[in-house]
Amino acid sequence: QVQLVESGGGLVQAGGSLRLSCAVSGRTFSPYAMGWFRQAPGKEREFVAAITWGGGSTTYAGSVKGRFTISRDNVRNTVYLQMNSLNPEDAAVYYCAAAPNSRRATSVKSLYDSWGQGTQVTVSS
Repeated sequence: QVQLVESGGGLVQAGGSLRLSCAVSGRTFSPYAMGWFRQAPGKEREFVAAITWGGGSTTYAGSVKGRFTISRDNVRNTVYLQMNSLNPEDAAVYYCAAAPNSRRATSVKSLYDSWGQGTQVTVSS
């Protein structure tokens, strides 16, 4: 497993932007697929975005497609989630996760075996 630490969450007004970061340490950063998930109070943890090791393929949940962008820097061992046009429905705790055996930008939660502690995103209307 790897260790993941998220940062960059906070309070933003509707229509605003945030960039989340996930620092990866421990076992080699590659060839893990990396993903972002989120969990709002009283709801299941849901997939947001994923990216392959090389960054050549990404997958997004329909609710964020066109607004969020996932990227990764394998030199800095960091994955990012740029979130634009935020709305109150995006408010949640955001988690970074690693999928060691996936060569696809997978949305399947069970394939991710390492998780960060999460970072809170709050969107005011």
